[in-house]
Amino acid sequence: MTTITGLELRPLVIPESIDSPDAADFVEMVRVRNEIYREISGHGDEAIAPDELLPHYRPNAYETRCSWIVLDQDEVIGRVGVDIPHDEGSNAAFWLIELLRRTWGRGIGSAAYELVERTAREHGRTVLQSWAEHPASDGPRLTPPTGFGSVPEDHVARFYLGHGYTLEQVERSSAFDLTGPFDEVERLRAVAEAASSDYRVVQWGAPTPAEYVDGYAWMKSRMSTDTPTGAMEFAEETWDAARIAEHDAKYTDAGRTLLVTAAQHIATGELCAFNELVIGKDLTEASHQEDTLVLKEHRGHKLGTLVKCAGLMAWRDIAPASPRVITYNAEENRPMLDINEAIGFVPIAYDGAWKKVLDV
Repeated sequence: MTTITGLELRPLVIPESIDSPDAADFVEMVRVRNEIYREISGHGDEAIAPDELLPHYRPNAYETRCSWIVLDQDEVIGRVGVDIPHDEGSNAAFWLIELLRRTWGRGIGSAAYELVERTAREHGRTVLQSWAEHPASDGPRLTPPTGFGSVPEDHVARFYLGHGYTLEQVERSSAFDLTGPFDEVERLRAVAEAASSDYRVVQWGAPTPAEYVDGYAWMKSRMSTDTPTGAMEFAEETWDAARIAEHDAKYTDAGRTLLVTAAQHIATGELCAFNELVIGKDLTEASHQEDTLVLKEHRGHKLGTLVKCAGLMAWRDIAPASPRVITYNAEENRPMLDINEAIGFVPIAYDGAWKKVLDV
């Protein structure tokens, strides 16, 4: 284990609430997290309040979340996380190391990475996977095997490469200006409706109404199998009513707003496509578009355009003061990027997806 004077990797206590006596470390972790993301991106769109993040850290049946705070001379300067999915057949661990920029170059990241790899091995995982945003910069660039997109060979990339990782995929972060005109959104929705006359739009918030639970669960399960992932490894996820309830509670328990917009096949009642929009309690902050999927057997009817446009149009009434929507897509997912670009999403950042296979 690398020894650095004054460095401590302390297991993160997950409090019952932000008002609990033992919540101080969690609150400070979130403050530092938000500062790190602002350093990386130059904006605060990824910031979140401690009470809104807390539900995502509570233990659940679907993953083991191992978390630490990084302290330097008793000051919190970052965080470490290792997530171990419980899905059958999963051999991957997903991790992050995030440190304030002023602490870089002292070996703290490498010391934290020793903990990451040891934790993965203790849980029997042989594939380590991680994502990081790479701010724009000049100089050499790295291209993944997919051939789509690139990231600069920056400090973060060199860290991954130095620890035996390969760049497997590039994801694009895009933003849609909610303060601008919606003429094109409305036009595209009309075009999509004309091409999908066998379907209707249905929408709901959390908790998911009973009539939509089974269909929503099936579509959520397909996110692990039907989206472009390059050579990144994901086990097929099993979703049911209990998992949907746990998913929904992460939003309702924190007072966050979730809108699901789905396309329903009129003849059968099957849910065939969906899009999620989320915002925190502060309705003036940036919104986030989370999962979007059209089931393979229903593609070709402009359902992706339909659910995205219908969701954005409804969102104006739900969060009229939110300035923008942020979304993420694999660079090789051209069908979804085509939809986003037509609607008016513009690229703002790129993330690298990194992978390492451990020796057994």
